[in-house]
Amino acid sequence: MTQTDQNSGKLKLAIQKSGRLHDDSIRLLKECGIDISNGVNKLKAEASNFPLEVYFLRDDDIPQYVEDAVADIGFVGENVVYEKKKKIDVVEKLGFGKCRLSLAVRRNEEYTGVQFLSGKKIATSYPVILSDFLKEKGIAAEIHEISGSVEIAPGIGLADAICDLVSSGSTLFMNGLQETETILQSQAVLVKNKNLAPAKQQLLNRLLFRIQSVKKARNNKYILLNAPNDKLAEIISLLPGMKSPTVLPLAEEGWSSVHSVLNENDFWDIIEQLKAAGAQGILVVPIEKMIV
Repeated sequence: MTQTDQNSGKLKLAIQKSGRLHDDSIRLLKECGIDISNGVNKLKAEASNFPLEVYFLRDDDIPQYVEDAVADIGFVGENVVYEKKKKIDVVEKLGFGKCRLSLAVRRNEEYTGVQFLSGKKIATSYPVILSDFLKEKGIAAEIHEISGSVEIAPGIGLADAICDLVSSGSTLFMNGLQETETILQSQAVLVKNKNLAPAKQQLLNRLLFRIQSVKKARNNKYILLNAPNDKLAEIISLLPGMKSPTVLPLAEEGWSSVHSVLNENDFWDIIEQLKAAGAQGILVVPIEKMIV
């Protein structure tokens, strides 16, 4: 990588070429207003309306490419970041690809705590994270590194337990396993090269602004409601929007229209309180972008 290339005018982004993070990565770029046309089996594509090149790589390789400045930034799972331990910076959690790295044992065994693992064989694709966890807990166990189908290891006698990614837990159940310990909560994150050139950092800041606006929109809803004027103060007090809500008089005397933003986590509780306070005709509208 030459200095000229490092300082070239496009931000180079590495994303997973296939797998659970690929589609959400492309969707996020689209929601950020960035058009990518990668065709079939292409390993590189350029955005038509933002100074961005996208490389489609194996998930496990992305941290190395970012450390080596082949890519400036990457979208990758936290689990991969911590397993590879490359010299890169985590810049932003992206809110998709959520899962957990957990330990599991046979369902018919009585799990009594982490000491249960002492002297056991544990199969995993994440030997670094698992080794760190066992050292922290003072557990001496044998780690078997395997690259796939980890969940079948206890059933075929290869291991006594496993350490693997879990989302719903259905795969563990189908293989006669029970989840016992969560080692790491993971989601997709944006990582960057530690020595990003100033021009590239400016482009990254522009991209981050878009990503953060999309994330805020996902977590909030725009609401419109009709409120009797004698209940207006009480209804407004229930709305913790970005600032004060917008209040407009209705054609019918004694009523106003109130517009505000609610966080998804508080949404239903506040809606119930608004109805109890006299709000009527409540409309809920998704927000495409939210810039504060």
